[in-house]
This record gives sequence, structure tokens and C-alpha cells, in this order.
Amino acid sequence: MKLTQAMTYKWLQLFVQDIQKNQAHLNELDTAIGDGDHGTNMVRGMEQVSKILSQSQDQKVSDLLKQVAFALISKVGGASGPLYGTAFLEMSKYLQNQDDDLASVINAGALGIKRRGQVNGGEKTMYDIWQPVAADLQQQQFNQANLDSHLQATLNLEATKGRASYLGERSQGHLDPGAQSSTILFTDLLQVLN
Repeated sequence: MKLTQAMTYKWLQLFVQDIQKNQAHLNELDTAIGDGDHGTNMVRGMEQVSKILSQSQDQKVSDLLKQVAFALISKVGGASGPLYGTAFLEMSKYLQNQDDDLASVINAGALGIKRRGQVNGGEKTMYDIWQPVAADLQQQQFNQANLDSHLQATLNLEATKGRASYLGERSQGHLDPGAQSSTILFTDLLQVLN
């Protein structure tokens, strides 16, 4: 499956809308195990992404993702900005240098998060969504049921990275806000694909 220009624009437009709709929920999740501002930070990034989408209707996908990456790095506070930014930047680089296979593009993003966040999976981070989604895409098993189960699987993990790691065992039973916003991102991708 290829990541086309039309798909990418639609995907990002949905993500902007859905992050704005879910701002309060993301802040609530972050209040339990972080600074309480993940939704607010992500919305700030999405405002910039929205401007990029309205200004550049016919950019190459790699150029668009690169602009989105820099918007997220500069506008989204905390760890999420650099992590999302790195993911989008790695997807952009992959598209410039390789092909437009969707599974491979998402996998490049996941590997960027892994490197930047120094994670391996199972640490209650957004990587726990990106990595299994990349695998699902490769195995043609990318669907809402699997996506929801990846998010649920993070619920009882103990956070060992980032702000939530300060809570130790008390982070169990809480959803990671970055994992939740990544689930929104991939739910929007599913909508575009269906």
C-alpha cells in the first residue's frame, strides 16, 4: 500500500481536528502521570500544522512531512514535540530516499522514536503504539480492533521512561497520553484507508 499525497493531506487534516477535539482528554490523562499539558501542547502544534496544510496544497509528501516535523519540534512542548517531530522527519527522509510503501514509512517513524526516546518497547510510551502499528501494516492486519488492543496493552505497563517513570508502579492502570495521541493519529489513518 502506497502513501499518496491525497491520503497524507486528508490524514493530517483529520489528526488536527481530532487532537483539538480530544485536548481536554489528553490533558486529563497527562494530569495523572505527567504535567497535565499534553493536549494543550499538541493543539499548539496542530495549529501550526493546519497553517502548513492550508498554504501548501500540492507539496511532495516528503516535503510536507518535513514541514510538519519542524512545526511539531518547535511548537509542541515536553518530550512529545521532539518525539513526534523525529517520527515525521524520519518518515520524510524515508520517502526521499526509498519508496512510498506505507508500512515502511510508518516503520521509519517508529525507529526514529525508538532512537530519539531510547526505548525498546514495553516502557509505556508512544513507541508502544507506533511499533505494533508498523508490524500490523507489514502483516496486513492494521485495523481498529488491533489498534485498540495495542493501546489497552499499555494500560498496566509500568512507565520506565519520561516524566511518568517518576511514579514507578503508580503509573500502572493509567493510559500514556503520547500513546493515546498516537492512537488518534493511527485511527485517522485507518479512516483515510477505508
